Amino acid sequence: IAVLELDEAHAVKFVEVVPPRYSLLLNVMRDQLDRFGEIDATARMLEKIALATTETVVMNREDERIRSIAPRLPKSLDIRYFGLVDQLLSQFPSDDELHGPTDKKHIPKRPAADVVLKDFNEKGAAFTVTNKDFVTPLKLKGVYNIYNSAAALALVRAITPKASINSLLGALSTVTPAFGRGETLNVGGHPLELVLVKNPAGFRLGLESYSHEGYATMIAINDNYADGRDMSWLWDVDFTQLGEQPVYVSGIRAYDMALRLQYDEVGMEKVETELAKALADFIDRHPDMPKRIYCTYTAMLSLRKELSKITRVEVVS
Repeated sequence: IAVLELDEAHAVKFVEVVPPRYSLLLNVMRDQLDRFGEIDATARMLEKIALATTETVVMNREDERIRSIAPRLPKSLDIRYFGLVDQLLSQFPSDDELHGPTDKKHIPKRPAADVVLKDFNEKGAAFTVTNKDFVTPLKLKGVYNIYNSAAALALVRAITPKASINSLLGALSTVTPAFGRGETLNVGGHPLELVLVKNPAGFRLGLESYSHEGYATMIAINDNYADGRDMSWLWDVDFTQLGEQPVYVSGIRAYDMALRLQYDEVGMEKVETELAKALADFIDRHPDMPKRIYCTYTAMLSLRKELSKITRVEVVS
């Protein structure tokens, strides 16, 4: 069994050689437009992946671009969905909803979902699975990770239909964050969390996932190829929830990020483009505080390399 997380553009080529038995489509967001051209082109790539799938496609019913793929798939294909209760829709906006709350009076009719995220808090989540409610503790941090866990449940239920829901939830409760995606390291006896951000919805949900009170905060933004060159999506993120606490800003696009924070009247502790220097300074300034760094992909890799010199960092092959 191979479980693969693939970039949309690579996946289109991969499925031509190895058709997947199962595929999971999460959402379409406006990141890396410099690579894909525009958001509907990304959706078309995901459609090609779904068309190449031989048994089951699991889709996010709350993303209209994902949902619209279903009618174009062959009737022989098993199509399943994961989703949210209506009350949570405003917390997980689609790309089209980033500039305003979901209108609860005009929620479109959506297909029934095998797994629905019903509620969550800092300790765990409640899911509705085939019309029955279940609660489980989670080690995952961040509301986007919790929603992804609903997607994972729906996929695994499709693959192993005879597995009990309690056994699946038990396994899910042991999952820890992947590197850089809510990963917590120990620096000087205090936690330092790395939170990967790569699109407006993900950054928004990342900011909402954590309390910023009592934490020193850094934002590190790079625009290398793996990050996406176009950083205009930063303007679709609401940074006001960071409050008045000054933020340390770093990365190749540190000054773009600083300008964005200035428009939201968020205070800045310092702007330093060189990541290694910024990290050392950030730690020195807050020796006795827990710390959190929101970072793009290549910034996260650079920060982990520097952090490995002073603390234990999981090696990722």
